[in-house]
Amino acid sequence: MIKLVGKNGLILGGFALVTTSLIAVTQTITAPVIRAQQEQQLVDTLNSVLPSGMFDNDVQHDCAQWQDAEVFGTDEPVRIFRARQEQQPVAMAIETVGPNGYNGRINLLLGLTVDGTVSGVRVLNHNETPGLGDKIDLRISDWVLSFNGKQLDDSNGKQWAVKKDGGQFDQFTGATITPRAVVAAVKHAVEFANGQRDAIFAASNHCQVENNE
Repeated sequence: MIKLVGKNGLILGGFALVTTSLIAVTQTITAPVIRAQQEQQLVDTLNSVLPSGMFDNDVQHDCAQWQDAEVFGTDEPVRIFRARQEQQPVAMAIETVGPNGYNGRINLLLGLTVDGTVSGVRVLNHNETPGLGDKIDLRISDWVLSFNGKQLDDSNGKQWAVKKDGGQFDQFTGATITPRAVVAAVKHAVEFANGQRDAIFAASNHCQVENNE
């Protein structure tokens, strides 16, 4: 009986070892593929919010890093990608978060030219209610395009709100909380960028290409 238990233990141990090895090999094989997919998704999103043809640098590998929960809606550092033309600043793409969506965080990426004009906003991730708050997603509606071409200054700050709050942006029928959270998040990020433009482009690069040689 003892020999049988010992034999079964060896079999189970061997099976566990083989399983662990297979998982490790699979992760090793798939990790580069996943990284490549994530990199391409980032490139596609950056291109969707930044002015086409206005920059010639490798934007996804040129970014500053900032940490300010009051501005960006998260305690985690966010990246600010910098677009340049002949080494001169032309635009930026800012990661930010609307922390108070109806169902939690709304992750955003917004493009902004150096003169303070919004060139695009995209929702990266959200958990808003299908058929209601999910209209912030460009795949569902074009609401997020209403930010395009907008600027924020001392004269129009009150307009950066949903219409229910006296602003210029539409809310959704039965879902005001979601668009309100997005508008507030974009407004905070634009305010920050307008005041820190020079510092953003002068900051050290946190997205350099890794040298594996």
